[in-house]
Amino acid sequence: MPDEVDGLDRIQKARLAKLERLEDAGQRAYPTTFARTHKAQQVHAEFDALNGTQVCVAGRLGVFKILSKNLAFAFVQDDTGQIQLILHPRDFEERTRVVYEALDPGDFVGACGTVIKSNRGEVSVEVGELTFLSKSLRNPPEKWHGLQDVETRYRQRYLDLMANPETRQVFLTRSRIITAIRHYLNTRGFVEVETPILQPIPGGGTARAFATESYALDAQMYLRIALELYLKRCIVGGIERVYEIGRNFRNEGVSFKHSPEFTMLELYQAYADYQDVMRLTEDMIATAAKGAVGRTRVPWGDQQIDFNPPWQRMPLREAIAEFSGVDYAQYPDLSSLRSAAHNAGLHTEPEWNRGKILDELLTAFVEPKLIQPTFLTDYPTDFPGSTLAKGKPGNPAEVERFEAFAGGIEVANAFSELNDARVQRQRFEEQVRAREAGDVEAQPFDQDFLTALEHGMPPTGGLGVGIDRIVMLMTDQHSIRDVILFPQLRPQSTTG
Repeated sequence: MPDEVDGLDRIQKARLAKLERLEDAGQRAYPTTFARTHKAQQVHAEFDALNGTQVCVAGRLGVFKILSKNLAFAFVQDDTGQIQLILHPRDFEERTRVVYEALDPGDFVGACGTVIKSNRGEVSVEVGELTFLSKSLRNPPEKWHGLQDVETRYRQRYLDLMANPETRQVFLTRSRIITAIRHYLNTRGFVEVETPILQPIPGGGTARAFATESYALDAQMYLRIALELYLKRCIVGGIERVYEIGRNFRNEGVSFKHSPEFTMLELYQAYADYQDVMRLTEDMIATAAKGAVGRTRVPWGDQQIDFNPPWQRMPLREAIAEFSGVDYAQYPDLSSLRSAAHNAGLHTEPEWNRGKILDELLTAFVEPKLIQPTFLTDYPTDFPGSTLAKGKPGNPAEVERFEAFAGGIEVANAFSELNDARVQRQRFEEQVRAREAGDVEAQPFDQDFLTALEHGMPPTGGLGVGIDRIVMLMTDQHSIRDVILFPQLRPQSTTG
């Protein structure tokens, strides 16, 4: 880089020089606080009452508009918006003039002055005093320049937040969604708890776990892949309505809807089944939409998604038959199902079992078609992820389970929870055999959980909701990385 000197480019050196001149003049470049009286939005909203009064605002400085030696305009941006500053450098006292001459776009500044309207009718603060709050040693990003590169937006999210109000709004909405869900559950008697992230056995889901080591315990540990098994222990212990919103970690592929680190809501309600949980799910998400974005109908690309209950309900068998042409009940053995799937256009791998083929039929043919919120119900017992679900009375081939879809993606999974320890033991043993046969995502045998279940667990309905995916849908974002503040990325190459 021809403009780089001593590891600093020309712009950085110029900004450092201004910083040094400010400090040489005896001023603090990084004070500990500033007595801000108003935020930008408040000045705009309360202009009639504030007109002609003194206020102090603070924030990041935008681009200067210098019209003459004694007239300049600038904008200060805080977390509510921006307010225009009108500056008359010749009229400043020496202390304020030194600050003015040290400022660059991107710096943080405090400004005190009189609330007025400019000649063009812009609500403004006519500045009498400036306080330097923090120096930006690099140029701030322009709104479009340098931030169209997706990699830059994810790796330097602070620049994305700084330049694009739309990005900030996504994460403000995310916070409101989670707050609304918490309020919904708290007002219905659910108790929020925290369960271990480090676990000796990574259970409750179908996924490969991240492994680590505890030196203090002299044991291998795993980052949790699900919240389920510890929350069920709470049900066993007598907390009849329980939930947790927390991070899960799965050592698997990345896609527009998958991240190795993601946020889940899981809840469990004693004396409820999957039908009760279905009604709770649609009501909770619709209520969260109203609380977070003000409506239940939201844009999704060139379509609209309406979360207003009741959502469509369809048995899984019926859905796969409708969209792929394969009625899996007519193909009871693996070879015939594989042949039917192949004829439908699905490529299958030799190691896939019956449940895996059904899962792939769902993913390829059904899921993309479910734009409006839809519950698919009554899954086969051998379908992936059904290990912890209770069987349907009189039909051992199916479990009381549903998955919820919207926008063409899965957003929730729920069961009538299996509470017969004898059956659960058999299911775990089947998973052990699957793991020994090469299925790295099969669930391990968890004797501690079985011991808890052997103490008795009441009939229980359970639910898992992908918070990131709900945020995607409610903010019209089509990649999970756009709703995770700091998504996981491959390490940057350090070679030229």
